[in-house]
Amino acid sequence: MTREMLKSKLHRVKATRTDINYNGSITIDKKLCLKTDILENEKVDIYNISNGERFSTYVIYGKKGEIGVNGAAARLVQKGDSLIIVSYVLLEDEKAKKHKPIILTF
Repeated sequence: MTREMLKSKLHRVKATRTDINYNGSITIDKKLCLKTDILENEKVDIYNISNGERFSTYVIYGKKGEIGVNGAAARLVQKGDSLIIVSYVLLEDEKAKKHKPIILTF
């Protein structure tokens, strides 16, 4: 059996900008992505703590400190909102039982 498990999480990061005119995605500080094993173009789920919105998109690497929500999703986030950004992995049962996600809390 395969299970979908939490791979990594950026907990309570602050949105630094939004751009409704950008062609989709979320821009995340590249160093944060590398620390949490999130690849460019990887699918992530975004949970907006500030307003309860939830959505999925893909990652674009950004500059130091950058958390930018782009495209249509920019309507769901305001600059300064607290976000949870998560990625998942599919694992076989035995690996899933031993798996430890990478979690950074801000």
